[in-house]
Amino acid sequence: MWLKRISILNYKNLDQAELSFSRKMNCIIGKNGMGKTNLMDAVYYLSFCKSATNPIDSQNIRHDQDFFVVQGFYETDEGEPEEIYCGLKRRQKKQFKRNKKEYSRFSDHIGLIPMVMVSPADTQLIAGGSEERRRFMDVVISQFDREYLEALIRYNKALLQRNTLLKADMEPEEELMAVWEEMMASAGEMVYMKRRSFIDEFIPIFQSYYSYISQDREQVSLAYQSHAEQGSLLTLLRESRQRDRIMGYSLKGVHKDDLIMQLGDFPIKREGSQGQNKTYLIALKLAQFEFLKRTGSHTTPLVLLDDIFDKLDASRVEQIVKLVAGDSFGQIFITDTNREHLDKILKKIEGDYKLFEVEEGRVTERQEVEDEAE
Repeated sequence: MWLKRISILNYKNLDQAELSFSRKMNCIIGKNGMGKTNLMDAVYYLSFCKSATNPIDSQNIRHDQDFFVVQGFYETDEGEPEEIYCGLKRRQKKQFKRNKKEYSRFSDHIGLIPMVMVSPADTQLIAGGSEERRRFMDVVISQFDREYLEALIRYNKALLQRNTLLKADMEPEEELMAVWEEMMASAGEMVYMKRRSFIDEFIPIFQSYYSYISQDREQVSLAYQSHAEQGSLLTLLRESRQRDRIMGYSLKGVHKDDLIMQLGDFPIKREGSQGQNKTYLIALKLAQFEFLKRTGSHTTPLVLLDDIFDKLDASRVEQIVKLVAGDSFGQIFITDTNREHLDKILKKIEGDYKLFEVEEGRVTERQEVEDEAE
């Protein structure tokens, strides 16, 4: 799958843009705050039905405007056209359409256009709470496993209902509590098994990418931690009910799962330099790309690389450039404030690329790439 053309109207600081993209490499340059990331986010929106940076849809409408529209015109690996439309008016329901037919559930769209995004916000995967690392697993698995996404939705619904009963002033009805606990347990065990299977397959891919980028300078590890490892989730929930009642929420379950990220024998959060942390994150995301490419629909995912070279030494930048310029990657969107990084990539690419410049929310295609790259 690749994005041939995008049409944007009133999305964040982008006023209006009609852009045709390269099938391989699309470089976006501009100073900070000009709208590079917003252009990337519009592309992200077409895959995930939401912004990567702001979950409140109405706040993604350009100031002083009443609506936004983002349209993407794609071509599948088999050469078939796909048209995705998203429109939102203030105080109205969001519209999301595939080939002019509106989705009844946004979750039905997830996985049609697989995508991996690397951005500065990824630092939260290491520095943030466990919900960031669960979201990482959810984003990957949901793109190729519909059953997982359905189980996750069921689990979260049951968790919300159980927590509501736990907070109530009156002692909750036993039968009602049992219904939600059984749904949590059955959906939760499926979520656990699929996360476990994913991580077992994912770890060696991740480690090989880290070794390549760091040129084997250090060893890293990734491990999955879950309450479901302790035995039956239903038993755990029942045994924890009294304590949960005191706290007012569910202390046990797959909503507490975590990924343990280490550099050598210590948490990378504590021991890693900025460059090592950045390498870890990029290796995670490139492994995500490789995993999605191997599984599910066998569609090559789009890759969005937003400001990825910051805090990396020259040798690591060189290794990443070699990777993304290679044949295994499909369509790539890459932003940077530093033109030199992009020129290095463009010199290594045989074939198609385009260069765009963003200034004050206006996007223009640059034609003189080769002259400037000399």
